[in-house]
Amino acid sequence: MLKESLADIARSRFLSFQLAKRDIQAQYRQSYLGIIWAFVTPLATAFVWIFLNNSGTVRVTDTGIPYPVYAFSGTLLWSIITESINSPMTSTNSAKSILSKINFPKEALVVSGVYKLLFNSSIKVLLLLVFIFFFGVGFHWSLLLFPFAILGGVLFGTTLGLFITPLGMLYKDIGRIIGFGLTFLMYITPVVYSIPKDGIMKTVMELNPFTPIILTARDLAVGMPPAHLTYFLIVIACCIPLFFIALLFYRISIPILVERMSA
Repeated sequence: MLKESLADIARSRFLSFQLAKRDIQAQYRQSYLGIIWAFVTPLATAFVWIFLNNSGTVRVTDTGIPYPVYAFSGTLLWSIITESINSPMTSTNSAKSILSKINFPKEALVVSGVYKLLFNSSIKVLLLLVFIFFFGVGFHWSLLLFPFAILGGVLFGTTLGLFITPLGMLYKDIGRIIGFGLTFLMYITPVVYSIPKDGIMKTVMELNPFTPIILTARDLAVGMPPAHLTYFLIVIACCIPLFFIALLFYRISIPILVERMSA
């Protein structure tokens, strides 16, 4: 079954691209700001924390790099991970009208979601490069490895999203719970502030599987030695078999859900 699923992914490459192209065009159609909306959210979140830090309202411990770069890179990476978690569910729900009418590989919806995610992420990464050079961090050779860390984050998020999607199609509450849960998780992940030196929050943040993805990608972007590289590799190594299991779960469950919806 896994072999058939991978074969369907390969056969539906053109369909996936066309679906992604349609959705990207629809996303920015009749929008005055257009593609700018792709990075408004991470920019707005970062600017809020930069203002709070500069005004003294919130005291953030030393991050080792200019705080605007730290805050924006964290919120940007977080937005990519959260978007990759939501991507399978969003792509599948948007195709509900054709799922019961047209027979096509359902994996094409997952791949189209990844295409859209990579397109939006590339725009955000370009803006991050502007931040890195504008605030004097400059170019480091580790920046060339940054895209691989991004792909690791996409794999991590997509794996979670594939497990969640069938449940999200059955119950709308799942989508709301995921949104609430991710908001809470952001505050126990070093997105806008570094890991404390001691205390229970230090333990929680270090055990959080989101932490090595955020920190490793940020360290590679700014030229710092990735302190959590081992944990990052462990998380990605676990995600690879889990991704294939999630893909099988998606392949088995979606036809059942389509039959139920059409009934």
